[in-house]
Amino acid sequence: MPEPAERKFVQAVERELVRGVLYLPVDARRTHGLVITHGAGSDCESALLVAVAEAFAFAGFPALRCDLPYRQLRPTGPPIPGGAMRDREGLRRAVAVMREHTDSVILGGHSYGGRQSSMLAAEQADIAELLLLLSYPLHPPRKREQLRTAHFPELRTPALFVHGVRDPFGSIEEMQTALALIPSHTKLVAIEKVGHELGAQHAPVILREVVGMLDERL
Repeated sequence: MPEPAERKFVQAVERELVRGVLYLPVDARRTHGLVITHGAGSDCESALLVAVAEAFAFAGFPALRCDLPYRQLRPTGPPIPGGAMRDREGLRRAVAVMREHTDSVILGGHSYGGRQSSMLAAEQADIAELLLLLSYPLHPPRKREQLRTAHFPELRTPALFVHGVRDPFGSIEEMQTALALIPSHTKLVAIEKVGHELGAQHAPVILREVVGMLDERL
């Protein structure tokens, strides 16, 4: 297989509230572009995000993996209390960067990043054409009553959820119940023998499921 540099242009992106790595395939064959971000304790250099962005770029999708604004302020640590709205504004601006290269956007992320992506879509239905939510943090571990689903009834964007069957942030059964709250089309892909931390090895599955959903629905 050719080295990545032979198949795509890769460039750093540094704008107000947007920092990341943009992949523009030389042989772009897809009308959708991917914007993907990280979980609460990670950043855009995580093995999962790198693998997903690489897989999408090789398949002909422009892709942007980006740091949320709180991560731009400090290299480690959890999200800043009260900073979720600013993080969503960063995602909004990241989508604007992607729309400079493609008309349609797949928006999502891992855990906290996916949650903020879904909340942004609930606030602004036209922000993206598809949501990609990896290990959605349905509730804190061992606190099943603290559901993070208040915005689900407002979602009008088709959404693909990829979730480990051992994820302490929500079982597959709990996820199925929660997804019934979403009025738009959803699909839940269960990954066996996996907890909350999806690995780089799951990038091909994620890509395949996204392509299948695009072909089916969009």
